Amino acid sequence: MTSRPAEAQRLSDLTRLRRVRDRIDREYAQPLDVEALARGAHMSAGHLSREFRLAYGESPYSYLMTRRIERAMALLRRGDLSVTEVCFEVGCSSLGTFSTRFTELVGMPPSTYRREVTGAMAGIPPCVAKQVTRPIRNREAQVPEPQLV
Repeated sequence: MTSRPAEAQRLSDLTRLRRVRDRIDREYAQPLDVEALARGAHMSAGHLSREFRLAYGESPYSYLMTRRIERAMALLRRGDLSVTEVCFEVGCSSLGTFSTRFTELVGMPPSTYRREVTGAMAGIPPCVAKQVTRPIRNREAQVPEPQLV
């Protein structure tokens, strides 16, 4: 049986975690790090990371990168920005880190995605395209098994 103060603390922590997640959703293109998010939630960085992972199944940094990759996918589908421009537009400061994380989540490099998706999504409403092309969360993109010939 849980005591009322412990339950109240848990609800307070969940409220703060939701505010952190909402801030990431709003400010994904800004320079955010776990320490800044933790300060805003009046928690230590370690406590925020542990509690965020328990509540949402991934670390705050992983959640932030997923948001950035989702936005990058939408910008790449538009086709009017280069991969480098998209990288900086979504708040990444390293093209290498952006490309690596994009490839892990989507299963192909951003340049390949841009080339293949630009024509394939023609005529599909953006809200449907976003749902269909949403990156895989909480697990990496499946790498096809090599075929023995």
